[in-house]
Amino acid sequence: MRIASRFAVPLLAVSMVCALSAQAQDAAAAQRPEVSAAAEKLQAKVMAWRRDFHQHPELSNREERTAAKVAEHLKALGLKPKTGIAHHGVVAIIKGGKPGPRIALRADMDALPVTERNDLPFASKVTSTYRGETVGVMHACGHDAHTGILMGVAEALVTMQADLPGEVMLIFQPAEEGAPTGEEGGASLMLKEGLFKDFKPEAVFGLHVFSSIPAGQIGVRQGPLMAASDRFAIKVIGRQTHGSRPWGGIDPIVAAADLIGSAQTVVSRRTDIAKLPAVVTFGAIKGGIRYNIIPDDVELVGTIRTFDEGMRQKIFADLKNVSEHVAAAHGAKVVAEVPDQPGNPATINNPELTARMLPSLQAAAGKENVIEPPLQMGAEDFSFYALEVPSMFFFVGSTAKGIDPATAPSNHSPQFMLDESSLDLGFRSLMQVALDYLHGGKS
Repeated sequence: MRIASRFAVPLLAVSMVCALSAQAQDAAAAQRPEVSAAAEKLQAKVMAWRRDFHQHPELSNREERTAAKVAEHLKALGLKPKTGIAHHGVVAIIKGGKPGPRIALRADMDALPVTERNDLPFASKVTSTYRGETVGVMHACGHDAHTGILMGVAEALVTMQADLPGEVMLIFQPAEEGAPTGEEGGASLMLKEGLFKDFKPEAVFGLHVFSSIPAGQIGVRQGPLMAASDRFAIKVIGRQTHGSRPWGGIDPIVAAADLIGSAQTVVSRRTDIAKLPAVVTFGAIKGGIRYNIIPDDVELVGTIRTFDEGMRQKIFADLKNVSEHVAAAHGAKVVAEVPDQPGNPATINNPELTARMLPSLQAAAGKENVIEPPLQMGAEDFSFYALEVPSMFFFVGSTAKGIDPATAPSNHSPQFMLDESSLDLGFRSLMQVALDYLHGGKS
């Protein structure tokens, strides 16, 4: 109910802030001179940090080296970072020399179980263990860039601390990609452990480098931006028998195949996708070991993506219902965990805050380079912060000019290639947003 109510308000509010948005576009300010000066001074540092993190990636809830590097940098700036939040989270407060609002800036630090296929001098050669298998590890989503950018922003804000109005919380978050099975992590665990207990910001800002947008552009939209993400696990239980006599057992492979096919109707025939998009995807199938043995069981795992809480809950129920009845039609049993653990709610940008900060993004990138992207089926646990306080999340284009973003290797690809000019734009945009909000006070 909490998510549903938060969703409904922004949808109604979008139309109410259209006039604000138009005014904001007409009032796009120039980039602050202190932002330009800081960007030029820190550009090489941000790039070096990003490359170092890229070469030494760490999986979710395993970000020990990354967190240590971040904490070391913050201490060198004279800050007093708190470490060990949600396992490896690092948080520090910059207290300005003048009274003003409180805001938070967030960067995520974890990498993915992906083997890099880029020819870079700082390409990852790291391996680790994931779900019991040896895997390559790569910053295939760009969190190395986010971490480097926020480290740069921290240094820039500290240099102007005496004249800074208000306070800034720096959130270096682990496990955005999701904690390993059986563990907690990410934004939800940071909040659970009291992130906002003693410091409640009035606004939270975050960014994400994005392959679907060309370098030099920023993507932002009011209201819903990214989908809710939920995992499911379905186990179809049959009875093992010889492959030559399937009538001697119950074939869970055939039942699972039928289940997968029927599950496609959950979206195509049972969900009102004219209202908002939804996705049900099976990502892995595991069952059997030999060509002439029908196994006892088959395991299926996948993801559900939605924007509306009512649709989200209905898809949970429909997928479980299809699983149970299709399995029963084959004489099989099923254990359907839909979802199998708490997921991420939809990422929803506060409409008024987004309209207010639009001129800041336009100042950083140029008015013509700030676009409104379509709804994204990808998910972000930044959404948990947005449930607590007004928030704005935006995309920074990361695909080099001359390459079609529609065909460029996407985030999570082993060939994801960050155009490093996005580091500079990410730094400038986050700095501009932070300073404009701090100097502007409450709306």
